[in-house]
Amino acid sequence: MSIAIAICNHLILQHLLLSFLFARASKQKLLEREIRSEDLEAWTKMASVSLDLFVGKLISALENEASSLTGVSNEIEDMKHLLNNIRSFLVDADKVGESSERQKAWVASVRDIAYPVENIIDEFMYNLNRQRQWSVIHRTLRFPKDLLVRHKVAAKLQDIKKRMNKITERAHQFGVQQLEERGSCYDPNWKNRLSESSLFFKDDDLVGIREAQHELLGWLMDEKPRRTVISVVGMGGSGKTTLVANTFNKQRVKQHFDFCTWITVSKQYVIEELFRSMVKEVYKQTNEEVSIMVDTMSYKVLVETLVQYLQPRRYLIVLDDVWSIRFWQEINIALPEGMCGSRVMVTTRREDAVPFQSGFVSYVHQIRPLKMIEAWNLFCKKAFPNERGGCPSDLDSLARKLVEKCEGLPLAIVALGGLMSSKKSIAEWRGVYDNLNWELSNNAALELVKAISLLSYHDLSFRLKQCFLYCCMFPEDYAISRKRLIRLWMAEGFLEQVKDVPPEAVAESYLTELISRSLLQVVWRNYFGRPKAFKMHDLIREFALIISKEEKLVAVSDGKTGVEENGIHRYSIEVKDKEMKPGNGTSQLRSLIIFVVDEILKSSFNKLPSGFKLLKVLDLENAPIIELPSDFGHLFNLRYLNLTRTKVKVLPKSIGKLFNLQTLHLKDAKIKKLPNEIVKLQNLRHLRASYLMDQNDSLESTQVESIQGIFVPPNIFMLKSLQVLSYVTVMGGLNGLEEMTQLTRLGLDGLTEAHEQDLCSAIAGMERLHHLSLTSGPQASLKVDALLSAPPYLEKLLLIGKLEKVPHWFDTLLNLKYLNLQNSQLREDALSHIQVLPNLLHLDLLNAFQGECLCFVEGFQKLKILTIVGCPQLKEIVIEKGMVPGLQGLKILECKQFRRLPLGWEHLSHLKEVALYDISEELVEALCRNENGDLPTMPYIFLARTDGDDNDEAKPKWVLKILN
Repeated sequence: MSIAIAICNHLILQHLLLSFLFARASKQKLLEREIRSEDLEAWTKMASVSLDLFVGKLISALENEASSLTGVSNEIEDMKHLLNNIRSFLVDADKVGESSERQKAWVASVRDIAYPVENIIDEFMYNLNRQRQWSVIHRTLRFPKDLLVRHKVAAKLQDIKKRMNKITERAHQFGVQQLEERGSCYDPNWKNRLSESSLFFKDDDLVGIREAQHELLGWLMDEKPRRTVISVVGMGGSGKTTLVANTFNKQRVKQHFDFCTWITVSKQYVIEELFRSMVKEVYKQTNEEVSIMVDTMSYKVLVETLVQYLQPRRYLIVLDDVWSIRFWQEINIALPEGMCGSRVMVTTRREDAVPFQSGFVSYVHQIRPLKMIEAWNLFCKKAFPNERGGCPSDLDSLARKLVEKCEGLPLAIVALGGLMSSKKSIAEWRGVYDNLNWELSNNAALELVKAISLLSYHDLSFRLKQCFLYCCMFPEDYAISRKRLIRLWMAEGFLEQVKDVPPEAVAESYLTELISRSLLQVVWRNYFGRPKAFKMHDLIREFALIISKEEKLVAVSDGKTGVEENGIHRYSIEVKDKEMKPGNGTSQLRSLIIFVVDEILKSSFNKLPSGFKLLKVLDLENAPIIELPSDFGHLFNLRYLNLTRTKVKVLPKSIGKLFNLQTLHLKDAKIKKLPNEIVKLQNLRHLRASYLMDQNDSLESTQVESIQGIFVPPNIFMLKSLQVLSYVTVMGGLNGLEEMTQLTRLGLDGLTEAHEQDLCSAIAGMERLHHLSLTSGPQASLKVDALLSAPPYLEKLLLIGKLEKVPHWFDTLLNLKYLNLQNSQLREDALSHIQVLPNLLHLDLLNAFQGECLCFVEGFQKLKILTIVGCPQLKEIVIEKGMVPGLQGLKILECKQFRRLPLGWEHLSHLKEVALYDISEELVEALCRNENGDLPTMPYIFLARTDGDDNDEAKPKWVLKILN
């Protein structure tokens, strides 16, 4: 009873004190209302992109937590009011170009004030979250201290408002109030002059364009009568304009066309002025005096004049430096199609600048980086113009390293070569190489490289700029996973919230935009053609790092100095020491991505420091971490946790406290089972997990390692926000799975015959499902016959377990592109049921077929990859003429009865590679003797012997052979 009375007394005291605070706060005038709106507009115009995103994110957070901020509500409301006003003007901030040093310093002071506000709010929410976990008695007893914390937060916010007021007053000193929208600090016509100067390059200055030029000349000079559009696409500085200009200048090209003209478009174009320039060129080429009326012609008259002149003629028009997708729609009206063999050439950084239409013939030439030998020759021409023998031997090593940095980008090679031509000593060369980041930022000789490279960046929206700069957190030449990047952007709050559109789809559109602008390079596409991994060009990354440092967006560290308290909240750390030093800025850190690239360090670096209480992103992929920080359960702010391929074996039960967590990646990790508390994470959208089992885990295992599902609680299907649930082992029934209709990816292990009805019923309702993987448990068959029709958008299907026959619903898989059948033990001719899949691109049959012959007699019109593994009875494959016409790769492994190459493979004109492993000795000997007369037409055949006693130290008879 005494405890109850004490609690009541404390609650009454709490009510009285809060009432007093509210009364006190209401008497305080809102400081920002003293700021005149015209001053506010002036200084917010110069605010940075990162501040704009921060404002939007903070306002959203304040609105979401308004009910929790008792005791500081007035201060929070004041801050929201001011931040909303700032945000309304920040939309125009991106339109402001280069500014004076004074204005830049002022912008920095505005930016520096934003992060303390975020820190104050996040720390307050951190303390609030801790209080939620206390008992009623504990909260009551700690009330006075809690009151003090809230008072301190209110005081800090008021201090921030005072600083904002002072910054506004200083705006006059920096000249910000006179700031008007402006473009680049360069002459507006500098890019046009640069483009047109390419028309006067000498052939001696050109390297590596012969093959590309041959292709362009073929498209220009062929006899096709329809108008043809030729797009030359590449990143800034890749040589698009130079290639096209050199082709345009060929005498035989000029003689082939009745009218030729070169138009430089650029970002800020006026269509009427472009038409006017073309009309003046018409007058010039017809030797007529340019009429003074041209300058006053209306849009309609200009278009009519051009169409009337061009319609009966074969014309060649070059449109250089096209940026806008809308541009083609505007220019096309003045370019008659006719049937005279006209050509339009477009240079652009955007792959989608000229949309594909059925109304005209279109070709695309993608500019490729120079080969190393070509890049080296170009560099030597510029760096050693007086050296007949090329690079001096003492500079050779450094020179090649500098050329490698350019990654085949001609503009960078030429600029860097020009810079190094004035450097004579090894010390000077070493200085440039060691400080290349500084040189790029400060050396006038490289300013043009920076300006051209960043044109695409400056043309991005503020959200895309954030997403692009974030990519430089990954190491140089790192292949960035598409899905990993998308989920990181989500966790950071970079994505626009679009009604009825999932954030994953918004992120996909952002990626497409960055690729189309050549700011990200695709390094790997899957068999669908979908980009799976990207990288940043080394120089583009260097420029992005410079901007990120200025914006205080992200920082890259080697881990030796620790995380500094410098206002930067996102750190990427390439660990180069046995222990990562925490530094004094860990308490303010929001994002931490660890890269351990040194194999030696992987055996010694296994622990993270603690103190990251405000983290939103913790990405430890491939890091040899064996335990999580001691304060892991207090990371209430965490949105993204990646433990892929780490050595962590247990997730603490405190993970249930991370109620903001959106992404949990445990792929190929050492975690066997998730704690029951995982079902508390109602905001979780992506759960990717699999257990990497090594030989020590199973005495029966004959492999070094294998993958299996991770055990999850039976009520895992209570997580209704999940979009991805894979790869998990079923424990018990599937109750609740039928309600998870929002899933796009599902992977289940441990299925039995008893799961068939519930499983099939649930899958039938998953209309958004794209990827499905089902694996039966030990000794169980995979029963899926109860499914009447597959999800309509299913693209990937993996069925691992005994089937005996192909499911009847395969004919409903109209969009399936990848099929993997494993351990199926099919006795009937499986291909007759699979050949009906109209869009199948990749087929894997792994221990799936027990017959002697596979016959491709129908279908498979789009199949590109065929893999057959572990079919001990298979003796031959027959491919009828006209079947699998697009097959590019064929793998046959562990089929010891397979005695001859597939019958009919000579008809496979697109076949690039055949891999044969552990096949019959008869076929091996035949291939080695090259008895097959058609063999030379096959590009590559790889032969590998995999059987034999592991204890036998003698080398196999043959391991690898390549036959041309």
